[in-house]
Formats: sequence, structure tokens, C-alpha cells
Amino acid sequence: MEEFYSGFAERARDLAEKADPFTRRRLLDLAKRYEARSKPGGNTRPLPPPRTTPPSTIFSGSGEA
Repeated sequence: MEEFYSGFAERARDLAEKADPFTRRRLLDLAKRYEARSKPGGNTRPLPPPRTTPPSTIFSGSGEA
């Protein structure tokens, strides 16, 4: 997976060389994000903590259907 993101980063930089200033800035920013993901442990979005108890709304009521 690391090679996948580093390859995307390289492609984004290559495209940025030929792009207008606005697009170049966006592509270089994208390349930075891909490069961060290519590093081990570089997941930029941490997983949410696991839910320990189910929502109380599921179990509210008298129990009769």
C-alpha cells in the first residue's frame, strides 16, 4: 500500500509541473497527503474508538411488541 500512495504522489508532482498556478498548488498539496500516507503509520484519519455499549434507545420501553 505504501508504494501505491508514493506512486500517486509522484504522479501528482509530475502533473503539477505542467499545470497553472492554482492547479499546481492543489496537486502539490495532494502529493503531500499521499506522501504522508505512504509512510508506515501514516494513516491521516484515525479510526473512531470502539463502541463499548449499545445505544440506550434500542433497549428502552416495556419490552412488549
